[in-house]
Order: sequence, then structure tokens, then C-alpha cells
Amino acid sequence: MKKKNKPENLWTAEDERSHPSSALEWWAVIGFFTSKEDQKHWSIKAVLSEGGVDPAHVDALSNIALFDEDTNQHYIYINKKLGSHLEIQPNTFEVHLDESSMKGTYPTYDVHLRDPKNDITLDLKIHAESHPYWVAQEATNGWLPMGLGFFRYGFIPKTSVSGTMKIQGKTFTVEGTGYFEHVWGSFSFINPFAHWRNLSKTISIYARLVLWWLQNQQPRIPESLMWATENNPLGYDWAWSVLDNGWMIFYGNILCWLMEGPAPGVLILSKDGKTFAEYSVLRFRYLHTESASEFDFVYPTDFEITAVHEKETIHLRFTMTSECRQYVSRFAGGKYWLAFVTCEAPGKVVGYYKNDSENVLLSGKCKIEPQRQASVIGHNTLRIDLLKPPKGVGVSIELDSHYLRKKITAKLRFFPKPLLRFSMKRMPPTVKKPLRKEV
Repeated sequence: MKKKNKPENLWTAEDERSHPSSALEWWAVIGFFTSKEDQKHWSIKAVLSEGGVDPAHVDALSNIALFDEDTNQHYIYINKKLGSHLEIQPNTFEVHLDESSMKGTYPTYDVHLRDPKNDITLDLKIHAESHPYWVAQEATNGWLPMGLGFFRYGFIPKTSVSGTMKIQGKTFTVEGTGYFEHVWGSFSFINPFAHWRNLSKTISIYARLVLWWLQNQQPRIPESLMWATENNPLGYDWAWSVLDNGWMIFYGNILCWLMEGPAPGVLILSKDGKTFAEYSVLRFRYLHTESASEFDFVYPTDFEITAVHEKETIHLRFTMTSECRQYVSRFAGGKYWLAFVTCEAPGKVVGYYKNDSENVLLSGKCKIEPQRQASVIGHNTLRIDLLKPPKGVGVSIELDSHYLRKKITAKLRFFPKPLLRFSMKRMPPTVKKPLRKEV
């Protein structure tokens, strides 16, 4: 982990505006705000995107999710234009899809969002209160691999959010805190192996990212490891927070089938919006999971992470505080993957930061987004627990397979008293819970 003070704006005009040659590109605004007239608390995520598997099959999308946190009401609007591009201005950042738009130049952006289904209009001014940053900036200057392709991931971890919200005939003044991101590249969630023409660049990004991660690891034999089929590298866990003390947190975990243990991802901390610290020595654990509504997989609604570098430790617990919204993008005729699902909800975060000279308690609001590629084989887990000296020497294995409809457990202990146990039970068919009704 290195700390770098970057007083300059890392985003150029080229970075901010549209990249028509990209296979997939999006701009996203996330925020928490209060409507002053009634003091209600809201959370929003809005995305304008375009892309497809190849240039001949491009779709444009406006995806708006507004959460009334006081009543747990979700207002969802999805406008997908098949075979269409976003309307863009070629030499600046300005994108439109029907009545929704985003435009501006760092540090100020104007966002107009229209949800005709629920009769909601938001006019928001987004003003950066921190510098932009690239995910994995130390290792790859913001480039990340995806299948055989790659993308660049930039974000502003802290912005002010202000403006008006007109909802079903009533107008409110809103004010709060937010996050802004821009992602583009040669990649596809539907077919991660389609974009192979720049394979040499993809391999280089993989190599630099893996080398950076390995160089920062601390060798350790874990007491337990857990893998899950849905936690494959095509999905991730994601969280963002501006803490009550003003610190900013970005967390992204690529998973690599792990459901507990070392996190092959990054936690980015900024205390002042100018200096950023990347932590790659991470461990994570799910404290509670929920089953998805339409597909056979689970996702975390309550999890903890611990990041360590030399004498610094950050421990955080993220918990969803509203019912999760599951955004499903189905794959037509998928043989192995059924859909791409983003499970998003506002939440709270608590924890601590400590080093040689300080111990700081942390708390704040957060946005949590586990994202998964739903597989035809469903939910399957393998857990291995190691018994290490001085407690003894042995291993326990537990296989829980919805695909095989079997639960298998085995325990082998060598010391202090030899023991061998094995059992196999048949599991009942998986019963799916009904999908939440959205407005």
C-alpha cells in the first residue's frame, strides 16, 4: 500500500466524455439525501449506459432506483432501447436517453432524471468534494480485466448532491452526499470471452494486477476457507461509504469463488479527498446471506472486512438497512449462465481504524451491491476447516450442493485422538421466495 497526494485532477476531458469505440460504457450517480420540506431520507442510484456483445448489437439503458428509506419503498424505472445508442456530444461529457441526461466537467455535473412510470423528476447538481481516483491505480492506472477483455474504472468518492425532486405532483428541495463513477472498455458481462482482439493488453493487466496483489500479501495458513459457485470472478462484492467523520471508503472484491477468507480485491481509503491509500491485504466474512428471488444463489446482506498494512488496521462491518432491490439482466439462450443480477440496497457501516498513535471508531451510511452471474448449477459451497497446533491436527470438509441435492460432511483428525467421520444426506428441492413487487 502506498499513499500519494494528488493535487491535480486525474481525469482529462478525454476520460470524462463518451468513448464510442467501447463495447460497454456507463456513468453512475449514487447518493443519500434528505428532502427538506418533510425531512425524509432517500437513497438513489441512476445509470446511463450503452453497449453490447459487438458493435452491431448495441443497446442504450437508463436505470433509476430511488429508495424511500423511511418507508422501505422502492421506485424503479428501467428504460432500455434495443439497437440504440445514447445521444452524446462528441467533444464533452453530455449524454441523453429520452428525458434523462448527465453532463458537466469536473468538479461539477448536472443530472436530470425522469421516471414517467412513477411520475418522478429529479434535477440534481453534483459537485465533487474529493479528487477523482482510478480503481487499482497503483497497479494498472485504473485498468481492470474482465474475461478476455478489459475496462477502466474511475470514481469520485465524495460529492455534494443538491437540487429538487418532484414526485407525484409535489416538489421538494433535496440535499445530501454522493458518489460518481465512469466506466468504459472492451468487455461484456453477457459474454466475457467475446472480446479477445486485444488479448495482449488483457494479459498484461492480469499480470500487473496479480503481481501487485501477491507483492502485498502476508503468507498465512488460514483456519478455514469457503468457496461458492456463485462467487465466481464474473461477479463481485462492492460497497461505498462517506463516514460520519468525513472519511471515504471504496471496497471491491472480485471473489474468485471464495465466500470467506482472503479477498482478492481492494479497499481504498481517503481521509481528506486528496490522499488515497489502497489496501490489498484483506480478509472478509459473510455474517448473513439471503437467497435471490429468481435464481438459485445467495448474496451477503451483512458482512465484515479487515484490511491490514504494516501497523495500520481497518475493520468494517457493512449491513443492508433496506430490503434489497435485485436488478436482473437475463441472458437469452444461456447454456451456462442464466442472468446477471445486481443486488443493491442502502446500509450502515461501523468499525474502527487503528495504528500506533490512534484508534478511531468509524460509522456512517453506505451503499452495498453484491453482483452475481447466476449459473445453471445453482448454489453449491465447499468449506474446509483446519485444526492446527496446539489444538490438534486435522481437517473438516463440508460440501453443500443444490445441483447434486446432497450434503456431504467428512472429518479427519490425526491428533490428539484419531477420528474419522463421514455422512451424506439428500437435500429437498430448492424453493424460491417470491420476487419483491416494485413500483
